[in-house]
Amino acid sequence: MTDTTANQTAPRWDLEPIFPGGSDSREYKQYRENLRQFIDRLSEKFKQAEKKKDNLKTGELVELTLELQKAYAQFLRAYSFAGCLASQDVKDDRAFQIIADMQEIDSRWQNLQNSLQSLLAVMDDSAFAEFVSDPKVKPVEFYLNERREIARLKMDPKMESLVLDLEVNGYHAWNNIYTKMAGDSTVEFYQDGKITEISLGQLHSKMSSSDRSIRKQAFDKLTEAWQKNLDLASMTLNSQAGFRLSVYNRRNWDDALFEPLILNRIKGESLQAMWQSVMDHAPKFNEYIDAKKKLLGIDRFRWYDQMASAGKIEKRYTYEQASEFILEQVEGFSPEMAEFIKMALSKNWVEAENRPGKAAGGFCTDFGEVKESRIFMTYDGTYDDMMTLAHELGHAWHHHVLVDEPIFNTFYTMGLAETASTFNEMLVTDAALEKAESDEERLMLLDQKLMNGYTFFCNIHARFLFDVAFYRERANGTVSKDRLNQIMTEAQAKAYAGTLDPEDGYHPEFWASKLHFFETEMPFYNFPYTFGFLFSNAVYQRASREGSAFAGKYKQLLMDTGRMKTEDLVKKHLDADITDISFWNQITEKVVGEIPEFLKLAQK
Repeated sequence: MTDTTANQTAPRWDLEPIFPGGSDSREYKQYRENLRQFIDRLSEKFKQAEKKKDNLKTGELVELTLELQKAYAQFLRAYSFAGCLASQDVKDDRAFQIIADMQEIDSRWQNLQNSLQSLLAVMDDSAFAEFVSDPKVKPVEFYLNERREIARLKMDPKMESLVLDLEVNGYHAWNNIYTKMAGDSTVEFYQDGKITEISLGQLHSKMSSSDRSIRKQAFDKLTEAWQKNLDLASMTLNSQAGFRLSVYNRRNWDDALFEPLILNRIKGESLQAMWQSVMDHAPKFNEYIDAKKKLLGIDRFRWYDQMASAGKIEKRYTYEQASEFILEQVEGFSPEMAEFIKMALSKNWVEAENRPGKAAGGFCTDFGEVKESRIFMTYDGTYDDMMTLAHELGHAWHHHVLVDEPIFNTFYTMGLAETASTFNEMLVTDAALEKAESDEERLMLLDQKLMNGYTFFCNIHARFLFDVAFYRERANGTVSKDRLNQIMTEAQAKAYAGTLDPEDGYHPEFWASKLHFFETEMPFYNFPYTFGFLFSNAVYQRASREGSAFAGKYKQLLMDTGRMKTEDLVKKHLDADITDISFWNQITEKVVGEIPEFLKLAQK
């Protein structure tokens, strides 16, 4: 792979096969109307089923289950499309209106799911066993069992239905306000002798600059932008958390982590073992940061220094070069995955163009019945951008592996969702290290790898600690913006284990600037990232030992992610117990075990 200083134009995605015409598409509008009518008919069927639930025939319940899956596949197509439209153009007001409409449909679908759960909950064991033995629903037996168990932990179905209705214009509406506020925010940035107006997404890419003045300016501009919105951000966060806690109280759930653990199909003991291992090993990053400070020529390590590369060589990769390099590494492990990626790239499934007006961040989404994915990112030619592309292509591969599965078997947890994406990152990183042409390039690449570990050990842990402390205080009343800043600073001080400067190295407003804290679909949108990183490392270690022979096993592991609890999945495919800290220690030790090599290279 050759260096380049000129970043060729990265592509825009092609959304026309999903629906032609964007947010004004007549076909899209008709599809949404048809979906509403379908939901109406299905709602009526469930009402009738509930009236005769004691005499409901197994065949009727089977058909309701199949139609519920079909409704979700159609909803996912419509909703994902709206999300793509809003992300590619944050000023597409029509797209945001559609998202709000789709959230109302989502609420109605969840009400139907709630109705199914209530029907399953009242069935005796023999009747339920007869139901799930039907060949049409047998493939989704795990999901049905899970819904039955969850229904028995919740309120009366009518109360749960009310909660879902109220979420649309309350709970989720706060998330929409935050997303719009973040998307509309721009800053004036001075670089190369000129001032340009850029989005917060573009501003984020400046945080990895080798020029500390650029990084500091980016951080200051980000802080300035969010300080203007702290009141609204505080109101939003408190309102969302208050809603959650009120619902938890009605369900007699006395721990804010109760729902996140259920959603991630993981035991509290497993999460505790993971974080303990992380905390035990995080202090070892102090040696890495001390060496990095010397390389960067600084004496105090601040928040905006985290993503700065320690190497003096800053390679630039065109989008085409990045794509080719990723393909080369994937093909060595799984030719089948490589062929899929070639297809995705050739059909313009990736939105990568660097332009103003786009939302921040990156994601991969699928479209239900269309059986396709799309990737959103902003590509600027950095190594980090290439890693983002590899990461999101991993998500797309995961979607593809499950493309012919019943839709209920594609409901894998967020922690397991990071398996394929992080696996791809490691494939690419290790290949780049092997092909490094100098110690300085190797130092830079090893730094990128350690920065990943540093992020998942420290940054993500700080988010988790913040959420734990915030929800504890929110249970007693609204938490002020100043107190939120204080909680965040305390969380960072603990999680970063002394690596950030204690005087002015923290980012108090991080709670406001990070979208994940405001995501209403997933409470505690943090620990699954660290879980996914470490679990993917465990999978990658197995792949490294077995080589391409592991590709088939890896695919089977991904296929099971939507139909097993996490502990069972790891036991089946890695023969390990994740409630045991020794499982996590062997991974965390491997991550920090690369620090000595970095120190040797840094001394040169």
